[in-house]
Amino acid sequence: MEKVITIDGRDVRFKSTAATPLRYKAQFQSDFFVDLMAMSALSRLQKKNGELDMATLKNLDFDVFYNLLWVFAKTADKDLPDPMTWLDGFEEFPVFEIVQDIQELIEKNLQSKKK
Repeated sequence: MEKVITIDGRDVRFKSTAATPLRYKAQFQSDFFVDLMAMSALSRLQKKNGELDMATLKNLDFDVFYNLLWVFAKTADKDLPDPMTWLDGFEEFPVFEIVQDIQELIEKNLQSKKK
């Protein structure tokens, strides 16, 4: 699955494939699904309460947001530079809006087609 989102005035492709979790682990030495599930729990909490409190935000590792976004962009564009260089290329990077825009990509990684 692929999605294009305009960030800081330019179109950025995001893509998820079967190799995305392996690429994530290779780059960040962290388990893609563990990190994704942590974000999923946050999403459920936000939907339940309507907003995030400071205690929740304090325990949230924002690096995971950036790492997930980078790995989806890297999956779409093999020539993408390392995460820090890529992020330095943006003046504005509204991470929460972007994560909401790629929610479908995230959900696809957690779904099963098995019946």
